[in-house]
Amino acid sequence: MVSSPVPVMLLMLLHLHLPTIITSSASSANHGYTIPHHPDFQHFNVQEIIAETKTPPTQFISQHQDLWETHESSHDQGKWELKLLHRDRIAGATASSLHHNYHDRFLELMKRDARRVTGLIRRLTANTSTGTGPSHREVDEDFGSEVVSGMDQGSGEYFVRIGVGSPPTSQYMVIDSGSDIVWVQCQPCNQCYRQADPVFDPADSASFAGVSCSSAVCDRLQNANCHAGGCRYELSYNDGSYTKGTLALETISLGSTMIQNVAIGCGHTNRGMFIGAAGLLGLGGGSMSFVGQLGGQAGGAFSYCLVSRGNGSLEFGRGAMPMGAAWVPLIRNPRAPSFYYVGLSGLGVGGVRVPIPEDVFGLTEAGNGGVVMDTGTAVTRLPELGYQMFRDAYIAQTGNLPRVSGVSIFDTCYDLSGFVTVRVPTVSFYFSGGPILTLPGKNFLIPANDGGTFCFAFAPSSSGPSIIGNIQQEGIQITIDGANGFVGFGPNVC
Repeated sequence: MVSSPVPVMLLMLLHLHLPTIITSSASSANHGYTIPHHPDFQHFNVQEIIAETKTPPTQFISQHQDLWETHESSHDQGKWELKLLHRDRIAGATASSLHHNYHDRFLELMKRDARRVTGLIRRLTANTSTGTGPSHREVDEDFGSEVVSGMDQGSGEYFVRIGVGSPPTSQYMVIDSGSDIVWVQCQPCNQCYRQADPVFDPADSASFAGVSCSSAVCDRLQNANCHAGGCRYELSYNDGSYTKGTLALETISLGSTMIQNVAIGCGHTNRGMFIGAAGLLGLGGGSMSFVGQLGGQAGGAFSYCLVSRGNGSLEFGRGAMPMGAAWVPLIRNPRAPSFYYVGLSGLGVGGVRVPIPEDVFGLTEAGNGGVVMDTGTAVTRLPELGYQMFRDAYIAQTGNLPRVSGVSIFDTCYDLSGFVTVRVPTVSFYFSGGPILTLPGKNFLIPANDGGTFCFAFAPSSSGPSIIGNIQQEGIQITIDGANGFVGFGPNVC
């Protein structure tokens, strides 16, 4: 049995070892002034980020011609590693409806994110009691006209490439840390949305095996139904996407490594906003997620690094455990076993802890509140009281920066178009037990357009838990060690 990691007391993911930080106006770049370096502030390169917003995803893709190649995983010391791709890269490569204007893409992301959060909060605040256990109803051939809303979530922002079947058919899959099922679109396809790869055909796979309605595997699936003795599933998402079809056992390939008898949904009727992906790879904490089904093979651990421009990574297995990480306890909520909760005791700005009551972030005995780590949510949501105190502390330390009107869900925005670089206060998460996660500047000041408007990338939520979104997680190696009950934040950006 591997011993539990020991949390360290301090983690600084971005610490500039510079004698000075230069802050200068774009109109007078040669007349900048020097400010003594202070560890509670950091250097934020405005013009570099503005330049990135002016580069369309299609041009970025052309610089990475391996996008459509089969991405082999590395298998070393008990781990499997895959590449992660951001949604915009898939959308650009498939010539799907993608806004080439950054501001339009930004607004679409905020709309998707609002739907995601609405569905996630609805799910987490609903009464999840299922009585004595799963019950299966017999359905007709078309599996009903209504979709059971058992998984109201958005459709994800990050994709990974895996093989499905024997021989393997390469497919792009959405990853979702809050979902407990693996599913792909399948032939015969009664209704399918457009995907980048050919739709998986079970008839071409020697390892495909349907699951009976009386199977223990079917009993583990929420919203399971029966048709002619076979186990059927149906799932809906808050953006209007859905999938329904048969449950099967199939071989999943991670590069050259084959994992047999993985329970997957084979979707014959699907509607989606999945932008080229064949389906979804659930990474949640339940037994039916991909991580849950790997079980001992992966040691109950997986690690990911989210990168919006370039290749991130997704690793399975205890070999993925980074040395020198800061470890915080993983909290389980029986009312929402799919989700990964962490203990958050407070927030900091400029090295000063904001005096937010600690119970603002607490998980109650009834399963309400708490703090969820979610790959599918973009922007971190905080309870209204906590958000207002946090935002006001940030505004108080950025009085020298020109403010502008709010944009979309953000009420705190700045016009940084006249700057090359600016000096901004650090933003930190204070976790229960001691560890402090200090974010890189680009994880809390994000561009709302390509003209220099930047917004403080947090938003209030009137109900439900706090949610640490993928913008705040980006570039940080994050490890979920479900077996030992810890979440790790890596010592290096990636």
